[in-house]
Amino acid sequence: MVRIHVTRYSPAMPADGALNLPSSVFLGVERSLSGRAWRERPADMAVVRDIQQRHGLTEPLARALVSRGVTLDHAEHYLRPTLKALFPDPSSFTDMDRAAEILIDALEQGRPTMVFADYDVDGATSAAQLVRWFRYMGVELPIYIPDRLTEGYGPSPAAFRKIRDGGAELVVTLDCGAAAYDAITSAGEIGLEVVVIDHHLMREDPPAAAAVVNPNRPGCQSGQGVLAAAGVTFVLLAALNREARKRGLFTDDRPQPDLRQWLDLVALGEVCDVTQLVGFNRALTALGLRTMGAWANPGLKALFEVGKGSGDPSVFHAGFILGPRINAGGRIGRSDLGARLLSTDDPLEAAALAEELDGLNTERKAVEAAVVEEAAALLERGSNFNPDAPVIVVAGDDWHPGVIGIVAGRLRERYRKPVVVIGVDRAANVGKGSGRSQPGVNLGKAIQAAYEAGLLMAGGGHAMAAGLSIRPDSIPELRAFLEERLAGEMEAVGVESVEIDALLQPRAANRALLDDFQRLAPFGPGNPEPMFALSQVRPDRVSALKGGHVRMDLVGPTGDRIKAISWRSAETPLGQRLLAGGGALDVVGKLKPDDYMGRNGVQLEIEDANDPRARYSD
Repeated sequence: MVRIHVTRYSPAMPADGALNLPSSVFLGVERSLSGRAWRERPADMAVVRDIQQRHGLTEPLARALVSRGVTLDHAEHYLRPTLKALFPDPSSFTDMDRAAEILIDALEQGRPTMVFADYDVDGATSAAQLVRWFRYMGVELPIYIPDRLTEGYGPSPAAFRKIRDGGAELVVTLDCGAAAYDAITSAGEIGLEVVVIDHHLMREDPPAAAAVVNPNRPGCQSGQGVLAAAGVTFVLLAALNREARKRGLFTDDRPQPDLRQWLDLVALGEVCDVTQLVGFNRALTALGLRTMGAWANPGLKALFEVGKGSGDPSVFHAGFILGPRINAGGRIGRSDLGARLLSTDDPLEAAALAEELDGLNTERKAVEAAVVEEAAALLERGSNFNPDAPVIVVAGDDWHPGVIGIVAGRLRERYRKPVVVIGVDRAANVGKGSGRSQPGVNLGKAIQAAYEAGLLMAGGGHAMAAGLSIRPDSIPELRAFLEERLAGEMEAVGVESVEIDALLQPRAANRALLDDFQRLAPFGPGNPEPMFALSQVRPDRVSALKGGHVRMDLVGPTGDRIKAISWRSAETPLGQRLLAGGGALDVVGKLKPDDYMGRNGVQLEIEDANDPRARYSD
């Protein structure tokens, strides 16, 4: 039986779940082994009952929907998302119609056009979409992706000069360009027209491009600011279809292309850019993962096989099998490998590229582990670490710029506060930094403010992630600036909490329950994966695994048990308490399928635990 603790609230919740409502402490846990409070997700029970009755759902599932901000009117679109119901009007994006006109003009006139994209998954999936649309129309677009080590991020005057010297007259920037003021000005001076397709935060005044399409552009009325560049590019394809149709470019021999065939690329970009999976964006991702399951894209198929993926494509496969391997090309290999892989129609080329990316990913893991260890050691020596500071800024010589973002994410998980990691190149007298933030703390805005204050050579990003370039001697000043800037936001966030959907007994944690809650998928920011609590369970058969993971059975008061694992926790208070064994714990985690040897079961991925006996100790 599923046991649900219910708290009733009367205010209507918005569709994006943005309303912050109070919630009671769950199981009395105000500070767990990881230092977090446990809360039950609030839900208006009147809405829960209405959704339950109209859609024939179980009460736990209906409650989970409402706690994620789903209203009665939106439940159908949430459970069964469609593009027809949720697709925005492309014209609602500032400059979208203009961008489509320019690109169709170039298609009709045979103007030499080049795609310029970021090296990461979002850039690669955006590039592959546009390349594939133009290929369908009979034109092969070349791709230019700058090397992050030698050219840095985004467009530059030097890169645009190289492109112009190569004969291009028009360049489309994807997942970059919104902040490339100097580069785009220089492009105009050499006769290179630029269309920008981006989603990063930008200033009030856009760069001097022919068109700047960005849902986060000030004044844009699309309401689609959560989209990654892959999603914005997909809307661009719809605008291209509309403009080409208007001009009579589709015929019986070449009908209008069905854009749904490229939704697999969109889903991959949205997941790997850690976007808010709400509304239209959630529909893109859900439908895109279904499209991916046909494995029609040779590059995705080859990468899935080399990564030893199995089962139907999911957010996990996108984020942990496909995405890291694509990123590895730009991080420590050749920047264009990912875009080439996703753009090719040749299975043999796809297989070769996938093997190369897999090897680079293995190398990336080793480099990442070394930097994580060194950065943690620096912090734990305490020379540049204030445990009470709202943000961590850590720097080291010769840290590979391709892994510092991942390292920042690992440290953020460990210390549960925003982290900026800077790799310093003493010979060039420059530091390249990457940051990852906590929910509720806008790191990208803070980094942009630091740039505007003259502390950075370059900087910007999203709420949850940011990048920067800095002179090494300015790092202490940046640390002080960010500490002052983010103190209020961290204070407003308060004690980090774990939000829980339901209290289970081990025997209730079965495949039927997991399958029922999978109707909420895909999971990610804005649509959190269900979190379940188990009370008074005893760790049994505990073992430490390679990589710092801890595996065990959790045994309930009646003797029922469930398999469980705690990832990368062996060196944390959580992992140490699990390894120590002893008395019963309260545990929270996510249910995952356990299909090993055909067992069709479940296991719990432990997120946190609490020792009831230590609840009142100082």
